[in-house]
Amino acid sequence: SGFNSIGHMDTMPRRRHHIGHYKEGEEFIQNVFHVLFQLFPGKEKCNLSLCWLQYEIFKVVQCLQTKKKKKLKAQGRKSKKLAKNLLKAPDNRNHLSLWKLYAYLEWLLGNTDDARKVFDTALCTAGTGGLKSLQLCSLSLLYAQLEVELLESLEGAAMSRAVHILTKLAENGPYVPYSGQVLPVNILKARKTYEHALQDHLSKTPVSDPVSAANQLVNLVGCYALFQYLTVGIDAAVLIYAQISEKLQAPDLEKCEKSGENVGVQNFPTALEAVTVLHTNLLRFHMKISVYPLNPLREALTEALKRYPSNQSLWRSYIHIQRKSHCASKARRFFDGVTRSTNVLEPWLFAIQAEQMRKKLIEKVQRAGVDEIHSTIPETGLTNRIVALFEHAVQSENGTHCPLLWRMYLNFLV
Repeated sequence: SGFNSIGHMDTMPRRRHHIGHYKEGEEFIQNVFHVLFQLFPGKEKCNLSLCWLQYEIFKVVQCLQTKKKKKLKAQGRKSKKLAKNLLKAPDNRNHLSLWKLYAYLEWLLGNTDDARKVFDTALCTAGTGGLKSLQLCSLSLLYAQLEVELLESLEGAAMSRAVHILTKLAENGPYVPYSGQVLPVNILKARKTYEHALQDHLSKTPVSDPVSAANQLVNLVGCYALFQYLTVGIDAAVLIYAQISEKLQAPDLEKCEKSGENVGVQNFPTALEAVTVLHTNLLRFHMKISVYPLNPLREALTEALKRYPSNQSLWRSYIHIQRKSHCASKARRFFDGVTRSTNVLEPWLFAIQAEQMRKKLIEKVQRAGVDEIHSTIPETGLTNRIVALFEHAVQSENGTHCPLLWRMYLNFLV
């Protein structure tokens, strides 16, 4: 018992409690990790440690979403204990990706100062790889992103801890923890360094490991755009994303590949998708802390989703901004267009979720202070629309074989 609930459903909370991880299923997963740990050598063991810690972080995020403080406290203790034990292993001590996850875990648990100490320690011991080091760029980007999320406005952002982190990364020297001051001359030097590093990366000859090159490009673009956002403004950051997107989807890339000429980053489709996610996330954040039109974000999302219809992060952002709109027709036309042009299932699932959220909102408005709904106008239109969406989705090739979709349909009918 419990094993069938490993693939539990977040989308269907029960009346009193969310479906969580059952004890027996959880024990089974922990046993699998323990057994595999004995079997794997060096590098594979490090990768397994990362998977294990990511799984623990996922459980913490779940506790945060369900707002269960007691459960969060208990889960936090377990996850931290595991993270410390994993970092004690000789192979993992200098593993920056593992330090990054541990710091992120502390941050999620609300221990901001402890998380900063972990980040600072990791950056101090990481050496001086600077913008050429994939792990160092990735660590600095996450640290800076988390710091930026604490900002309430862009006033004085150029003197913030995030700018210090990104400036130090560009300086290529030993890291010094933030002391409350970022010199303007260092900011100017860092800007030039970022600019040259990006140009060099794009003009490099094809490398033996295209996946790492693509990841490095994404981290570099993320750091540079965030640096520009904090020191110049949103337009400067958007300009970088626009330039990179243009270069990565240049029409002559395929010709270059065929003729064997220099194409810079070979694995550009994955890099372009990741850069697009960074771009839309930054726009969403900027709209949260200051006044900014919705149209640039909407256009960026619709363009990106036509290209990457299976990207869940982009769909979540899309339905988040559409919730604020009182006119559903534009979103419905868009969903309809995407579902016709692709076989993937995500557009169907998110179209259904968007309609269900709309239905919930209307019902909430129609409640008259009691638990039951006293509708002035019976809301049958949305119910029929949702049923029609389910019917079309389960008839599609992928939908027929998707247990999640069938369970959502049954749940809705009940």
